[in-house]
Amino acid sequence: MQVTQHIESTAETCSGHPRISGTRIRVSNIVFWVEQGQSPEEIVANYPQLSLADVHSALAYYFDNREEIDELIQEDEQFVRAVESKQNGQQS
Repeated sequence: MQVTQHIESTAETCSGHPRISGTRIRVSNIVFWVEQGQSPEEIVANYPQLSLADVHSALAYYFDNREEIDELIQEDEQFVRAVESKQNGQQS
């Protein structure tokens, strides 16, 4: 489903998470990078398939849907912790 010109969400890509249209870069990735101190210009420099409009659209989407995206970010963090815990248990 095309949410905006720059943001789409389809069940078969990125588990349906909102992402930059035509890419696998999720809105939550953009939010994470900005929270880590990257500017939109730096993100575009690191991911040349993106435009500044893509990055700003992702941030606008985030601010319009903050609760949803924050929940997706939490789910991702829980998944990473579970995988790390499982790996640490297997290494013992």
